[in-house]
This record gives sequence, structure tokens and C-alpha cells, in this order.
Amino acid sequence: MKRRAIVITALFFLLLLLVIISLNTGASKMSPLEVAKTLAGMGTAKQELILFEFRLPRMLIAILAGAGLALSGCIIQTISRNPLADPGLLGISTGAGVMVVLYLSLFPTGTDAPALFLPFLAFIGGALAAALVFGLSYEKQEGLLPGRLVLTGVAVAAGLSALMTVLSLRLSRELYQFAAVWLTGSIWGAAWEYVWALLPWILVLFAFVYYKARVLDALSFDEATATGLGVSVAKEQIQLLAAAVALAAASVSISGGIGFIGLIAPHLARRLIGVHHVYVLPASALLGACLLLGADTVGRAILQPSEIHAGIVVAIIGAPYFLYVLARSAR
Repeated sequence: MKRRAIVITALFFLLLLLVIISLNTGASKMSPLEVAKTLAGMGTAKQELILFEFRLPRMLIAILAGAGLALSGCIIQTISRNPLADPGLLGISTGAGVMVVLYLSLFPTGTDAPALFLPFLAFIGGALAAALVFGLSYEKQEGLLPGRLVLTGVAVAAGLSALMTVLSLRLSRELYQFAAVWLTGSIWGAAWEYVWALLPWILVLFAFVYYKARVLDALSFDEATATGLGVSVAKEQIQLLAAAVALAAASVSISGGIGFIGLIAPHLARRLIGVHHVYVLPASALLGACLLLGADTVGRAILQPSEIHAGIVVAIIGAPYFLYVLARSAR
């Protein structure tokens, strides 16, 4: 118990450190003292504009989206009992992206849609993709087949990516550029309206999933064992899968198509803290927030005044880690 509390506390302070670094990183230089003065209301008009209208919203979106993707991956890995499961690998993120691009192709003024509308739109696409993947991976006698789940997810994700490319050809040059930036995992919605749009999704769904922590512990066993522990397996799987889809879809609708966080964060959390979801869920959320905020900060710092999209930085880290997990699973 003490070790787990220490790990979660350490992750929280790591996130605070990344917040401080992120606030001091950007094309417009601001020293830590200037940031502190601006936060205290003693900065110039330019400093307040940079900090409160650009950096703070972007930082909060990175934290919320990273936590949402990590929680989604943790749920999916537990339900499927597959360490390789991830919202991106299973096509959920791609399904959310297809729905966004479809909306843009049908309604060219789609980028002017209210911020609150985007998570709902992405949820529909992610839910349809998840239903297809899990439906094709389910056998009536054996339940959900972990091996088939990843293979089906990769195939569905590839098909949805191809569909997204076709839909992108219908877009105007401006909307195509917007879609391209979204797909590479750029935190494009760096405004307070997008923070308020994403915040309730993450908070409410985290509370629901944390309430179901004991159920997730039971579902990590086989179906017969979970049933013996008094869990209504089918009902709980559907509810938790819906929560996982909502978390991933809401996150990618604002942060763009960022992958691997849902794979890496739960893995690291379990290695650091054990398998009990009362501790794994908050640790995963903190790790996901740290990963995405750190990736966004690194992407902004390397090639100033240009930047590398956070999704690319995460992929550079995530691809080798995925191969490592794959090799370890094979052994």
C-alpha cells in the first residue's frame, strides 16, 4: 500500500514538473519568473495572451486527452485480456476520425461546429468501429478471443484508414490540411472551449470506471471465474467498453489521431503498481497525461519556431515499445 501511494504521488509531481516546463516552452520566450508573475496577474498584456489563451488551454487538453486515452487502453486490455489491445490498434480512434472527416466532407463549414459537438460525433464513429471489431472477435461458446481481437482490429483500422483517405479527397484544400493535421496527432483545439468540451467526458467517465475497479479486477480472469465472483460478464463488458470508446473518441476528437498512449501507459502502470485497478486506473491516467504533455512539450521545443506534432513524438516512443510487448507476449 505504501509503495503504491509513493508511486502515484511521484507520478503526480512528475506531471506538475512537466506542467511547469510546458508553460515555459514555446516560440515566444518566457522565463519561469515571468510565468509566475503572469499567473499572479502581474504580467504584460502579451504575456497574458500567450499564457492564458495559448499555452494553458493546450496544456490542459494534452493532460485530459492523455489521461482519457490511457484509461481507455487500460479498460480494453482488461476486458479483452490482451496486452496488445489499444484504442488505436483496435480501430476505435480511426473510426472516430472517419466520422469527423465524413462530417467535414458533407458539411464544408464543419470546423465551425460547436466544440461540444465533436466528442459526440467521434463517439458514434468509435462505437461503430468497436462494435464491428468486438463482434467479429466474439464466439458464443468461447467468448471474446484475445488473439483474434488484435488481428481483427488491425484489419478494421486499415480498412477505415483507406476509407478516410477516400473521404479526404472530397475536401477542399483548407479542410484537407485541417484533416491532415488532425490525423497526425496535433493538439489543434488549443482553446478554452475545447477544454470545457473535453473536461466533463474525462471526469464523469473516470468516476464511473473507478467505481467499477473491482469489476475490472474480476474481468481480468476468464469468464467462468468472473461469473463465479458474481459479475454479470456480458453486461459489465458492454458498459465498460462503452466507457472506453467514449474516453478514446472524446480524446481524439480534440487532440487528433494519437496512438500508443493507450498501450504504453497501462503497461507501465501495472509494472510499477501491480494489477489492482483501484491503483492501476489513476496511475494509468497520470502516466498518459505525462506522456502526451511531455510529447507535446518536446515537439514544441525541438525545432522552434516550427513544431513536431505530439502524435509523431508519441509514435517514435510507442512503436519500439509495441514491438517489445509483442516479443514478450510471444515468449
